[in-house]
Amino acid sequence: MIKAFKMKLYPGCEKEYEQRHQQLWPEMKEMIHEYGGKAYSIFLDRETMTLFAYIEIEDPKRWAQTADLPINRKWWDYMADLMETNPDHSPVCIDLDMVFHLD
Repeated sequence: MIKAFKMKLYPGCEKEYEQRHQQLWPEMKEMIHEYGGKAYSIFLDRETMTLFAYIEIEDPKRWAQTADLPINRKWWDYMADLMETNPDHSPVCIDLDMVFHLD
């Protein structure tokens, strides 16, 4: 299954956001793969500071479990100063509907 969503980056945080993801913790990489995530990409629209994320997941219910994992919560806390977040520091994510796909 393909999952796509958008998030919002704070102005001036582009370089730091990219740097933190280039240095993604090994535990986060392992968690993403362990819970069925692959081909994860994030793109930035610099005009609107909108982040567009794309990930292929095996099982939406299993993927949803990652929200409660300590490593994921730690990552959210680490990233909260760079982007719009909810009170629990999870990123404000808006799911996007697929309207076309071609393999």
